[in-house]
Amino acid sequence: MKFISTRGKETATGAQAIARGIASDGGLFVPEFFPAVTQEEMEGMLSMNYAERAALVLGKYLDEYDPAGLKAACEKAYGQFEEGDAAPLVKIDGSLYMLELFHGPTCAFKDLALTLLPYLLRTGCDMAGIREDILILVATSGDTGKAALEGFKDAPGVKIQVFYPNDGVSKMQKLQMATQEGSNVDVVAVRSNFDDCQSAVKEIFTSEACKAELKERGYILSSANSINFGRLAPQIAYYFSAYLDLVSSGQIGMGDKVNFSVPTGNFGNILAAYYAMRMGLPVGKLLCASNKNNILTDFFRTGVYDRRREFYKTMSPSMDILISSNLERLLFELCGRDAALVAQRMERLREEGVYEIGGEEKEELASLFFADWCGEDETVETIYEFFEEYQYPMDTHTACAMYAAADYREKKKDADTPMVVVSTASPYKFPQDVMYAITGNDIKDSFKAIKHLNLATAMKVPKSLSSLRDKKPRFDAVADKGALYAQVLRFAEKK
Repeated sequence: MKFISTRGKETATGAQAIARGIASDGGLFVPEFFPAVTQEEMEGMLSMNYAERAALVLGKYLDEYDPAGLKAACEKAYGQFEEGDAAPLVKIDGSLYMLELFHGPTCAFKDLALTLLPYLLRTGCDMAGIREDILILVATSGDTGKAALEGFKDAPGVKIQVFYPNDGVSKMQKLQMATQEGSNVDVVAVRSNFDDCQSAVKEIFTSEACKAELKERGYILSSANSINFGRLAPQIAYYFSAYLDLVSSGQIGMGDKVNFSVPTGNFGNILAAYYAMRMGLPVGKLLCASNKNNILTDFFRTGVYDRRREFYKTMSPSMDILISSNLERLLFELCGRDAALVAQRMERLREEGVYEIGGEEKEELASLFFADWCGEDETVETIYEFFEEYQYPMDTHTACAMYAAADYREKKKDADTPMVVVSTASPYKFPQDVMYAITGNDIKDSFKAIKHLNLATAMKVPKSLSSLRDKKPRFDAVADKGALYAQVLRFAEKK
C-alpha cells in the first residue's frame, strides 16, 4: 500500500508515512485506495478478540509490516486495558448503545492508538532506514498529550515533547501531563489556544531550516497527533469491533446499518469511522457532534469553513478547536482527490481564514453526515437527564455526542436504526463538571470531586487518576506561542 499527500507532492510507503508524520508539502498522508473488508472476513472476525480484529484492520493498510509482529503488538498494547476489553459496547436501552473507549492507561480514547503507535513508529523507522533518534512533537487539547507521553515514556531512541494551551485543558488533564514519568519526556504550557499550538508545531514540521538543524543534532521529527496516519489507523478498528459485537450478540444481522455519534474536535475520531465505512462497514449515518465551538456544524450545514469567529473555552476542552486538521483528509475525498484544489483551500484557510466547497461536495456531505452542536447548558442537562434515567454517568465530551444522537432521532425519525454513541473519556477526567451536572454541587478540588462522584454514581475510579494525588508535578514551563521552537531546541539538547 502506498500513501499520498493530500496536497499532491509526496508519495510514501506506510512505514515512511508513519515515520514522517506529515508530508513535506504540509499535506496529510492518505492511502492510495481504501482496502475492503469483505463480509466473509467480517464473519471470521466475529470470534476474534479485540487485538486480533485490530491487527486484521491495520494489516489492510500496513501490508509491509509483519502480520505476526503486528498481532503481537496489538495484544501487548490492548493487554494494558482494564477488564480485558479495550472497547466494550454497552447496551443502554432499546437500540441505543455506548462504545466505551476510556478503559486504557490514561482513561481516554487516544489510548486505543497511542499504546500501539510506539511499535508502528519504531518499526516503520527501521523499515524506512531511519537511524537517527526520533523527536516527537505533540500539540494537545487535553487527552492526546497524556496518552502520547504514557505510550512513549522511556522508549529507546525516542524523545517526546508535548505542548498544551495553559488555560485550555481541565485540571485533571493538566495534572496528568505535569506529573508524567519518564526520562525522555517534556511538557510545555503555551500562553494561547490549541489551534495556535497545533499551527506552531506544523510550522516546525514543514520548515526545512528547523528539520536540518535538528538533523545536525541527531534527530528526525515525527508526530503522535492524528495528522500521523499511524495515530489514525488504529482508531478504525473499534468501529468494526463495535459493529461485530452487535452482530455476535444478536442485536443486528450482518449487513444491517448502524449509526455512530462521535464527539468531534480535530476530526480524527469521526474520520476513522468514515474510513471504516469506505472499507465496507455498513454505516447508516455519521453524527458529527461539536460543542460551543461549532465551526464543523456550520461547515456541514453551509459548506463554508470560516475560522474567523470567537473562540470559546468550554467544559469539553478537547473539542475547543477551530482548525480541524483531519478535515483535510475528508476534503481530499469529497473533491475527487484533487490535491491542487485541497492545497488551494488550505492556503486560503491559512491566509484568509475561510474556504467554501461546491454543491456536489455539499450533497455528498449531507448524504454521509449529520452535524449538530451542544452548548454548555445543554451539556449539563444531557449529563443530568441521562444519569437520572439510566444511572449512567458520562463525561462532558460524550454528552455532546449523546445530545446530537437524541436530536438526530427526533428530527430524522430514525429511532429503529441502532445508534452507537462513542464515549471518549472517563467522567473522572472531568470530575468537577460531571459532579456539578449530576448534583448541582460546585466542588473546587478535583480529588474531592472524584470522591463525591464515586459516592454519587458507584462507578469505579481508575487507579491512574486516583494515584495522581500523591504525585508531584515535574513540569512547569510556560512559553509564548512564538517561542515553541526554542523550547524544542532546549529539549533536544537535554541529555
